[in-house]
This record gives sequence, C-alpha cells and structure tokens, in this order.
Amino acid sequence: MNKQSIFTNQFLLRWGLAIIFLSHSLHGIFTGNDVNDFGNLFLNKIGFAPFGVFIAWAVVISQIITSIFLVANRFLTITCVVNIIILVFGIITVHFAEGWYVVGAGRNGMEFSFLLIIALLTILFTDQKAKKRSDRCKNLD
Repeated sequence: MNKQSIFTNQFLLRWGLAIIFLSHSLHGIFTGNDVNDFGNLFLNKIGFAPFGVFIAWAVVISQIITSIFLVANRFLTITCVVNIIILVFGIITVHFAEGWYVVGAGRNGMEFSFLLIIALLTILFTDQKAKKRSDRCKNLD
C-alpha cells in the first residue's frame, strides 16, 4: 500500500485553508447562536425556509470535517469541491451584492472568497496531477 505523506509541496496551503475554515466554523458554534441565527435570520429570509438552520449547520459541520481532511491530506477532491460550492453560494447570496473588496474600497465583498476558491482549485488540480502521475508509475511496475 502506498502511504501518502501529509508533507507535500502544498502542505502550508492546506493547513492555512484548514485554519481559516475551522476558525470560522468554530467561531459560529461557540459564540452564541451564530449558526442558528444565520439559518433563521438570513437563509430562511432569502428563500431557504424552512431549511435555513439545517443548511447553516450542514455548512459548518462540512467545513469542520473538510478541515480535518485538508490537514490529513485525504479526500482532497471532495474536500475542495464541497468548499468551492459553499464559497460560490456565499458569493451569490452575500458577497456579490457588496462588490469586490472586503475592506478598503468596500466592505464584505467577494475578493477573499475568490482567493479561497483559487487556493482550493490549486490543491485540487495539484492533487489530480499527482494521482495521474502515481497511476502512470503503477502501470510501469
């Protein structure tokens, strides 16, 4: 069995993303009713009722799980795809209306989500390339 090392050339990127996703998720859980409020006071009001709270919790829990996968260098394809979907929906429902900039020339814009998506795509494409290379090497044996 081929053991995959967690210390790849994308190690820092995976850890950095995991810290960002984990800190946002845990903050929402441990600072009162942030997750429930987001579901009730935002998602339900923009058309996701009665599933807003469920969706909010699904996002938080999936980001906790995918943060662990990023650190462990496992299931990277599904991890990246899940988080990209979450970020794209965040851009559509929240950030696009606020413009591009998060701070400075604007507030609460989509530039940070865009950067996270690019980082996830980098991991996704690098992982896919490594898998193809590994498969070619196995076929040579």
